[in-house]
Amino acid sequence: MEPRHATAAVIGAGDFIGGAIARKFAAEGFTVFAGRRNGDKLAPLVDDVEAAGGRIVARSLDARQEDDVAAFLRAADAMAPLEVCIFNVGANVNFPLVDTTERVFRKVWEMACYAGFLAGREAARLMLPHGRGAIFFTGATASLRGGAGYAAFAAAKAGLRAMAQSAARELGPRNIHVAHLVIDAGVDTAWVRERIRAREGDDGLRNLDPGRLMQPSSVADAYWQLYRQPRDAWTFEMDIRPFGEKW
Repeated sequence: MEPRHATAAVIGAGDFIGGAIARKFAAEGFTVFAGRRNGDKLAPLVDDVEAAGGRIVARSLDARQEDDVAAFLRAADAMAPLEVCIFNVGANVNFPLVDTTERVFRKVWEMACYAGFLAGREAARLMLPHGRGAIFFTGATASLRGGAGYAAFAAAKAGLRAMAQSAARELGPRNIHVAHLVIDAGVDTAWVRERIRAREGDDGLRNLDPGRLMQPSSVADAYWQLYRQPRDAWTFEMDIRPFGEKW
């Protein structure tokens, strides 16, 4: 389907990765539906996309609420057929196991796993009658293995990956490409830079190795590559990392 006749929904259109994905798909001709909590924070993204000649609709969205997700994706599909849905909600926290409260564990699971299920299910319900579509999920190193202090995050991300794999097996034969993108690195965001500053001080931040952090625009390009894959060579899982990452 020609992008100018379709919509791409970005659930979790934050200031960095989500915003970069929205800009990329808008630049390629899609009408982008961008959703995040506190939708007023999407104003700079809307300005950027429209200044570049793109089309974007910004909405407040709580991805943990079934009715909100369904309404958001229905609105996207009503404007033009929903062609792409990208779930990009983050929930990265680090607590020692004994300090991880029930509330933290549940909230992280709701954001990173349950919300992904809602997005995938509702997108599939709209795409199946069209006979085509793409549903992509943002994963992390924690999707594949746990780490000290990441019991909540790893459990949620591993659950999201398993859900996505199940969806891919079910929906692929019906012409819906489901993929999971593993970001095996820190992404160059304000939050990551503050964590580096806290651990390594201002000198560590000033002397940051250029091969250490991934740019949000590179994540967006990876999603575009996934979308452009031919049907006879679909990828379920792509893992990406900077050239300097040790793995």
